[in-house]
Amino acid sequence: MSILGNIFTWWNGATIGTAIFTSRKGEEVGSDAAGNRYYRSKNVKDGQRERRWVIYDGANDASRVPAEWHGWLHGAGDDVPESNLPPPRIWEADYTPNATGTAQAYLPSGALERGGRRARASGDYEAWTPGE
Repeated sequence: MSILGNIFTWWNGATIGTAIFTSRKGEEVGSDAAGNRYYRSKNVKDGQRERRWVIYDGANDASRVPAEWHGWLHGAGDDVPESNLPPPRIWEADYTPNATGTAQAYLPSGALERGGRRARASGDYEAWTPGE
């Protein structure tokens, strides 16, 4: 991405301000399979809460944060998730990104994008007319 893109856009990764803040105040604690990098504040004074944040690899989409890292970001535990993850289960599905607004989004049968035709009513519906 260009320097102007990093200055003025926040939806395609870290801005210049975030990158500077992260380099000065943050320490990287890990990354996930999607390439997102997780940070926490370097110097936490007594009585202050530790700040935690993520820098996405690509578009900023919170649905790309795995559950274990989501819990860590919100303070559910002090340990980095990579250090205490259970082994993957055979029934766990791979991550699929949020498809809303894309060509892969779910469209029900009556959606305008699919021609706007829906199944005919079964006959149990009677239209209401005012005054009846």
